[in-house]
Amino acid sequence: MSTSNLSRIEKDLLGTRVIPADAYYGIQTLRAAENFCLTGITLANYPKFVIALAMVKQAAAAANHKLGHLDEQKFNAINSACGRIIEGEFLSEFIVDMIQGGAGTSTNMNANEVIANVALEIMGHEKGDYGHLHPNNHVNMAQSTNDAYPTAIRVGLLLSVGSLLDSLNHLIEATKLKAGEFSTVLKMGRTQMQDAVPMTLGQEFQAFATTLEEDVARLRVMAPELLEAVNLGGTAIGTGINADPGYQASAVEFLGEISGLNIKAAPDLIEATSDMGDFVLFSGMLKRTAVKLSKICNDLRLLSSGPRAGFGEINLPARQPGSSIMPGKINPVIPEAVNQVAFEVIGNDLALTMAAEAGQLQLNPMEPLIAYKLFSSIDVLARAIDMLRIYCIEGITANEAHCQNLVHQSIGLITALNPYIGYENSTRIAKEALETGRGVLELVQEQCLLDESVLADVLRPENMIAPRKYR
Repeated sequence: MSTSNLSRIEKDLLGTRVIPADAYYGIQTLRAAENFCLTGITLANYPKFVIALAMVKQAAAAANHKLGHLDEQKFNAINSACGRIIEGEFLSEFIVDMIQGGAGTSTNMNANEVIANVALEIMGHEKGDYGHLHPNNHVNMAQSTNDAYPTAIRVGLLLSVGSLLDSLNHLIEATKLKAGEFSTVLKMGRTQMQDAVPMTLGQEFQAFATTLEEDVARLRVMAPELLEAVNLGGTAIGTGINADPGYQASAVEFLGEISGLNIKAAPDLIEATSDMGDFVLFSGMLKRTAVKLSKICNDLRLLSSGPRAGFGEINLPARQPGSSIMPGKINPVIPEAVNQVAFEVIGNDLALTMAAEAGQLQLNPMEPLIAYKLFSSIDVLARAIDMLRIYCIEGITANEAHCQNLVHQSIGLITALNPYIGYENSTRIAKEALETGRGVLELVQEQCLLDESVLADVLRPENMIAPRKYR
């Protein structure tokens, strides 16, 4: 290795390259960064993934040291280097694009080289002086990209999903507060965009909260079930070649201690190395949450439409002027943005599904796309959920008088009277109200179809929004 103040020379299978002297990455990382200029989204965009990579390397080093294959000095240096990365240092050195050929080899080598060069400095050597500590021989000892990389994906996702769950829980609480605030606001429920039966605005918002609570519960159970079983120790294809017989159990145990997660070994390492089914299921759950959020945002846009020529039942916070030509126009920009995020997550799921199907034999080389789409979906969903809560849900107000007026004018009110005046009378009244523009109550009273005291009791708000006995 030759060096100058500004650069150093490194070599690999293909020859030599000049590396910036201050770079902690090495030649294989540089080649990958040059080859894969695709998304502009690098490993550094997902810090939890980088942390997970360092945890896997730290666990591997600990296992190899315990088994007597890595001496004390090298282990201490690698262990310390990994610890610093886990604490957030050197993030900018992870420069490889998330989409890459080679089934993640570029990601693995980016981690190996950064850890090796940080460790070399800790040992008092120059970066790139791999005769003292080597990215492949020591940092990558008893590993293959094919077990280290998917293990890091799983650990990184488990570390990341907590922030998504936190965001969802905060949104649920904000929605529940609105449900309580709107608990007495009577309005018309609608099915197929037509008037149905009365309900309260609070019930509508409580339903938003409940549907998201279902996904929080499922994610809390599903994420660990799908992601905690790792193929670490399987090396190239799951047979464990080049690893000590005691390595797998030790490495998995250390990884659990380091990450604080209930990491366990996959029961069949060959199957676990090639099968992407767990990632498909997890992505499907993220898609389900995105679909639910999008439906909620569709409802918010409808309920706030107008403000005078639409539903106009609620007011969304005004976030920005809505038109360059129409003065006074305010658009539902926050729900619109969440809709678009949902479409992105749905697209991510489709891309991931195709990547999972595209594997051959003992490995799926499309894992980089799978990792990219999963981390992207979690990240963008969490940000969208926080945006929806802070800039929309928390500031929603109700137009209570307008909601009540729509109930009184709605043909749907006849459904509440149906048990008392019969289906034929109800149908006739509804038809007449539609044709004449007169109100349902007005026609029922005019035709003396129901005693006034009974009518008043039936139309009490609390009697129209829940089951009740009737005579």
